[in-house]
Amino acid sequence: MKQILFLLLVFVAFNVNAQKEVKKDVKQVQEVKQVQEVKKVMDKAPIPVKTDGDLKKEAAMQQVQAVAEVAVERTNAKMTFESLTVDYGTIENGAEPLRVVKFTNTGTEPLLIKNARGSCGCTVPTWDKNPIAPGQSSTLEIRYDTKRTGAINKSVTITTNEGPDNHVLQVIGTVLAPKEEKAVPAAEPSIIKGN
Repeated sequence: MKQILFLLLVFVAFNVNAQKEVKKDVKQVQEVKQVQEVKKVMDKAPIPVKTDGDLKKEAAMQQVQAVAEVAVERTNAKMTFESLTVDYGTIENGAEPLRVVKFTNTGTEPLLIKNARGSCGCTVPTWDKNPIAPGQSSTLEIRYDTKRTGAINKSVTITTNEGPDNHVLQVIGTVLAPKEEKAVPAAEPSIIKGN
């Protein structure tokens, strides 16, 4: 009898474990079916279409993020000009186009001019591409097309390693109209020629 009870107890324990395993398997099958159903729905779901407005907004946001991610290079260099105005004064048409602007690095780190550009093709700056040490002075050359008659009102924008702010030089002056050459005077009547 003890053996029968023992066998019965083993059988019940085995049956309980088997039921737990069956419930576990049923639960796994149900989860797999749910995942398959969700996948079917997702496969049938329409892909959202972006409008031009959406694409423009997305592009604008990407640009804003790109600008925000760019670290602004900043140093302790400082470009100090003797004057921010390049005054040609009143000059003859075709006069010397070169003017020189002097500046000093009053900062504590080397100054590097990254770029300089005129507001139009008639104003062309050139500069030293080497770093300017603290306390050292250098020059920037400006050439204006002096064959353009009239008022000069241009600018030169200078980008350095100081930070995001640019320096702007004003180029002013007046170019006079070209002088008219005197023509050979017309022949006057002469007794000798018989006129």
